[in-house]
Amino acid sequence: MSAEYATFGLAPAMRAGGVLANGDYQVHRDFVDFIVDGRPLLFQLSDLDAVSPLAADIPPAIFTHHVRSLLLEADAPLAGGRYVIYGCPECEGLECGAVTAAIEKAGEDFVWRDFAWQTDEHADLELNGYHGIGPFRFRGDAYRAALGQLLDGAPGPVAPRRVLLIGARVAVLAKLAAALRTIGIGADITQDAAGVPAEELRAYGAVAFGRAVEQRQRDAVRREFERTGADVAYVDGLAPIIPLLVAQIESALDRGPEEQRRLTRLVAADGEAGLEVTSTCRVKITAYRLDRLYRTHTHEVFDDVLAPGLHRVALDGKATKGESFLVARTTGSVLVAPMAR
Repeated sequence: MSAEYATFGLAPAMRAGGVLANGDYQVHRDFVDFIVDGRPLLFQLSDLDAVSPLAADIPPAIFTHHVRSLLLEADAPLAGGRYVIYGCPECEGLECGAVTAAIEKAGEDFVWRDFAWQTDEHADLELNGYHGIGPFRFRGDAYRAALGQLLDGAPGPVAPRRVLLIGARVAVLAKLAAALRTIGIGADITQDAAGVPAEELRAYGAVAFGRAVEQRQRDAVRREFERTGADVAYVDGLAPIIPLLVAQIESALDRGPEEQRRLTRLVAADGEAGLEVTSTCRVKITAYRLDRLYRTHTHEVFDDVLAPGLHRVALDGKATKGESFLVARTTGSVLVAPMAR
């Protein structure tokens, strides 16, 4: 085993939920990710859609148990001293598959080794091992300090997300709120924020405006939030298309630093999409188009694995004519862009 040390840290992360082009729902999950040598460990697992056991929506007692397990203060949940590092974002079942690793003490240090994809109680390292990942040796004091902060309540998982929806079309807002709640994001509908208690406004992570909302009304809402000191993201709805609006809101809720995102840039113009990814990952691009009768047309225009860097993707002209918008999605993030003419 290499004697070199890797750095260990933690950072809030998000698995973006969404309404997919085929009508399925993808659940939103907030969790704490492991930062190894300055980069999310999840990024080394190319196209894995997963979250760590340190998720925001699990009961505090279970969250604390997971932290103490990583500190080796509780028995390993799997045979061979193995621990779940990343699991299914939709459920907690091992049968869906999980990334596991053996965690052990080496003097005062902690070592993560023998990473593998596991679907039952025993890991087959020969067949399903991640041979290019690890082992990682972490200095004990830094490792304990990072995880110990979670036991003290900081910088633990973020609170469940809530969004305030403001618009003129009640039917669209109701459908949007229902979609957001289905994927795990709280949503409330109002026409203004006047008189709302400060502690309630601080509970929102984003405010989404319908495109028919006048600037005067938008400014009044912003003043109410500024009065409370709330750190909120503002979303200007691009079109009354529910999957598009959900994607816009998910993008706004991703407040993590750019270096901890897989998808960092999306532009759309002249029949092309330009995008930037920071690690090898699968990218799906969906085009949404409004015709002259305001009917929505949905097209899957791209689905492939991309290497880190800048990429240009040619788009089908039928999918992007008229008023159209792109949603680019990776396993950890989502971006939205209108098609410029």
